[in-house]
Amino acid sequence: MSKLPNATASIFSVMSQLANKHNAINLSQGFPNFPVDERLLQIHERLLNENIHQYTPMAGLPSLLNKIASLTNKNYQREINTDTELLITSGATQGIFTTINALVNYGDDVLILDPSYDSYEPSVLVAGGKPVRISLNDDYSPNFNRIEAAITAKTKLLIINNPHNPTGKIWNEQDFEALETILEKYENILLLSDEVYEYISFKHPHISVNTRPKLINRAIIASSFGKSLHVTGWKVGYLIAPEPLMKEIKKVHQFLVFSVNSTAQHVITKYLDIVNFDEISTMYANKRALFLEGIQSSCFKILPSEGTYFQVVNYSEISNKNDVEFAKELITKYGVAAIPISVFYKDATDKKMLRFCFAKTDETLINAVKILNNI
Repeated sequence: MSKLPNATASIFSVMSQLANKHNAINLSQGFPNFPVDERLLQIHERLLNENIHQYTPMAGLPSLLNKIASLTNKNYQREINTDTELLITSGATQGIFTTINALVNYGDDVLILDPSYDSYEPSVLVAGGKPVRISLNDDYSPNFNRIEAAITAKTKLLIINNPHNPTGKIWNEQDFEALETILEKYENILLLSDEVYEYISFKHPHISVNTRPKLINRAIIASSFGKSLHVTGWKVGYLIAPEPLMKEIKKVHQFLVFSVNSTAQHVITKYLDIVNFDEISTMYANKRALFLEGIQSSCFKILPSEGTYFQVVNYSEISNKNDVEFAKELITKYGVAAIPISVFYKDATDKKMLRFCFAKTDETLINAVKILNNI
């Protein structure tokens, strides 16, 4: 009997394949199409002839762990123990899967806020847990009344995603205070904070769970070098968690991947000495501005994008079709690929919304804008 009887090809694969078939501009799948930093390539080339091609320690390359600890202290003023509170993972998705399968037992409830990244629910199901999907507010802020109402004696874990994929929403101080008030009442509930877009924020600064003393002793925080450094194909992420939780996570990790790509770990270690994350955020802010200014006069209604490299729009003035059908039409008829937001909901809530990825070359964005303005 299948553990994932309803699993099908992801919408990202479907839309990308359709975009390739129709030679459409692909603003659907969330990965950059521009070259990585030349300095990163130079480090990679320089290190390839060195003895870096064997297993690293299971938890990660010690020098990289130390760099992450320094980065966390610099940005969040949190000191972490590299031996007991940090783990390099094969991308954040593997880290999230490992966390859920290490900490969620059969019959446990896991609260997931919709619209949500598509890996959360399958990970819970494989662990034998029960996904409990809770809709965000219309502006995609968390609805804490709904969250608290969903808590039962079986609730083991709450998953939050900040900055938020697919909407670009960022939690504010009041959101975290409300969350802390709730969790103080339920001391056995753990928190998994997906923060893979932590270094891509615009108008409002990203608030990390790393900065919340009331939460860090029960929180697992997932980060991604793939997203932060736009090297998604390298699949290198990391988890930060208190020692008792990390001990259980490492038990699963060692039998799932054991250790992560050694070359990527060595290169990233060196690159962290020279990269400026503020410059990366500024670069994406410029791309966001280019895309938004370009479609300002279109028939698409633009929703706020506070972080990530995604932009959500409403197309209700253009078509009455459901978002999946309109997204397909956008590819086949007009030549631009996007992701329909309904696929991020358990009940396929359709609000006539699409997600565009603006982590693309300026030329790609300009060409897409020309098409979108004529729809």
